[in-house]
Amino acid sequence: METPDLSQPASSPARPNLLRAWWPAVVWIGLIGVESTDWLSSNNTGSLLYDILVRIYPRINLYDVLVLNFYMRKTGHVVGYGMLSLLLLRAWRATLAHGVAVGRSIFGSATFLRAALFAWLGTAFVASMDEWHQTFIPSRTGSVYDVLLDSAAGFVSLLIAYFWLRRLNSPSLRPKT
Repeated sequence: METPDLSQPASSPARPNLLRAWWPAVVWIGLIGVESTDWLSSNNTGSLLYDILVRIYPRINLYDVLVLNFYMRKTGHVVGYGMLSLLLLRAWRATLAHGVAVGRSIFGSATFLRAALFAWLGTAFVASMDEWHQTFIPSRTGSVYDVLLDSAAGFVSLLIAYFWLRRLNSPSLRPKT
């Protein structure tokens, strides 16, 4: 039986370290789970926002604070699930790239598109589970519209990542040798 070569690290370009690839996405999903609790319900964030704003603008209208709270929460959905889709894309690319030759363009194979599809499906799944979880918390309401918003945010983030990476891999942007 041949002994393994311990002089080389366990993680190499041919064999990605999957723990390093996946831990950011797992931590982000945990953060989404914490944000889905009673502690960060609309009532709690709204009253905190009101307390802060009334100190800065003593004559602020409660209705304006409620509208601001609504838009801040929806922005949180877009940013949170957009980031989740990018973290899942990173993890899936590392996982699926195991069988792809090193140095090959991500656009020369279906690896990127497959990773993006899995990332988007994962984002939609987490959004669905998050909203389902909220239906069991009295101060929260699960909404299909939030799942659609979260899934759309993930999709747009993946599109931006695609065009960004495509631009970076463009032959016109590579240094001339």
